[in-house]
Amino acid sequence: MTFEISHEQRLLVDTVRDFIKNELAPLEQEIEETGTLSDKVAQAIFEKSSALGLYGMNIPEQYGGGGLSCLDQIMCEEQFGHTTDILIRRAFGNVYEVLLSCEGAQIDRWLTPAVKGERVCSIAFTEPGAGSDAAGIKTKAVRRGDTWVLSGMKHYISDGAFSDFFVVTAVTDPDKGHRGISMFMVDKGMPGFSLGRDQQMMGIRGTSHLDLHFDEVELTDEHLLGREGEGLKLALSVLGRVRLAQVAARAVGKSTKILQMTLDHARDRHQFGQPLGDFQMVQQMLADSAMEINATRMALWQCAADIDAGRDPRANISALKVQGAELLGRVVDRAVQIFGGMGYSKDLPIERYYRDARIYRIFDGASEVHRSVVARALLKGSTELFDPWSA
Repeated sequence: MTFEISHEQRLLVDTVRDFIKNELAPLEQEIEETGTLSDKVAQAIFEKSSALGLYGMNIPEQYGGGGLSCLDQIMCEEQFGHTTDILIRRAFGNVYEVLLSCEGAQIDRWLTPAVKGERVCSIAFTEPGAGSDAAGIKTKAVRRGDTWVLSGMKHYISDGAFSDFFVVTAVTDPDKGHRGISMFMVDKGMPGFSLGRDQQMMGIRGTSHLDLHFDEVELTDEHLLGREGEGLKLALSVLGRVRLAQVAARAVGKSTKILQMTLDHARDRHQFGQPLGDFQMVQQMLADSAMEINATRMALWQCAADIDAGRDPRANISALKVQGAELLGRVVDRAVQIFGGMGYSKDLPIERYYRDARIYRIFDGASEVHRSVVARALLKGSTELFDPWSA
């Protein structure tokens, strides 16, 4: 079994890497200092990326996307990890696959504009009492004649200040438990829909994280995404791809960038008359990081290939969400240790990477929750998670 990188894949990855290096990396420090990215700069980034066909690459070609396979997408997402969140969103788009459930007039109203970058979408699942527990939401949508009336709130909604519409989960039949949750598309500016505070975070500067308030927002059946009662199923499907691509793959990419910077420092920095890299304990940290990055990448590519082959990825995605997130934490912690005081200083980006890395173990399901998912799968007989010969 091999993962031989094709010429087309190499060309795609090189194009993404060059774009990040030349167009995005020079903007990172200003975003870190100001916490903002101007609309003018954001538009310029979008136009340059779109001209290269790099926007919405995960969406099928029939809807105007790049039509990438899961493995190709994961290779690109790994490169996205080399830059900061807000620049990824503006350059490459967060076009969620859940929008592929659009039908009829919904395609022209929400899906196609999102793929073209004319409208920006955020997913709004998280609530104060429902984080990792996606089924624990309290927001509700009540049927009144020909309309739905949406009431409740969401919080920590990434990119909420910039987005034009939101995919929102709501309880439509409280008697059916998780089968009583539906999904709606809600446009910004609708009567009764208001934006709350922007929660300031420890890291990932530049990306807004808003509270959303719904005070009897009237929706039609056209706003219903998928069928009534399918909301949790759709939510978990989109979260699965987010966990694999935006958490695991980007964690591998960010770890790769951090290790390269650490290697350069270990070669150039001298202590006691010799390079840092000559010290055995430093060598151990470097070697451990390289081995862990490579192991996680191989598992990531295998999972993506399994998805392309039509196999069920759910338990593997949970495993990789934990593996990638915790890999990044260890790699950046070692980097701070090797850089020493400079790694703790804001004069170098290592300090920023350290803060940015911490959220990976929390968002899109905490590590502890995903470990439970893996353990339950094992106990139910999914031993192929560690033994390919047992299937």
